[in-house]
Amino acid sequence: MAPSSRSRKPPADRSLVADRLHSAAIHILRRLRREDPAMGLSGPRASALSVIVFGGPITLGDLAAVEQVRPPTMTHLVRALEHMGLVTRVPDPHDHRVVRIAATHRAHAVLAEGRARRVGALTQALDGLGERDVATLSRAAYLLEWLARSTTSHPGQAVPPSRRSFPG
Repeated sequence: MAPSSRSRKPPADRSLVADRLHSAAIHILRRLRREDPAMGLSGPRASALSVIVFGGPITLGDLAAVEQVRPPTMTHLVRALEHMGLVTRVPDPHDHRVVRIAATHRAHAVLAEGRARRVGALTQALDGLGERDVATLSRAAYLLEWLARSTTSHPGQAVPPSRRSFPG
């Protein structure tokens, strides 16, 4: 049975809310990763490729830092992605001594297909919910997007959603 927006009283304690959000995000991501083998990429390769595709050309050192691995590990991952035709090395337009890793058109297509499979799986799960619950999740997604932006930028920089109206 799908949860109802009235089935539980939400915890008022922010640390409890944060703990539940953390746990739910991990479980949802694990469930959606079941769709990833169809891309033909390991988890670390898919993650690195995603950074390159959505962030644009990046140096190997910066990519290693973002992915929280050592540069030799990233060198190995990038070589594999190059061999698969998913990335190329390009000179930095401002400093020709610097080499950046750039995504190919094929990389964009592979990730778009992977995202479509993940979104499809999540859509199927949402099909088990009523309209009110889907509307609640839509509002929650808006808040989560704001939280994602606010945790990666300087705190207080973004306007909190409570001071703006929800879309739709």
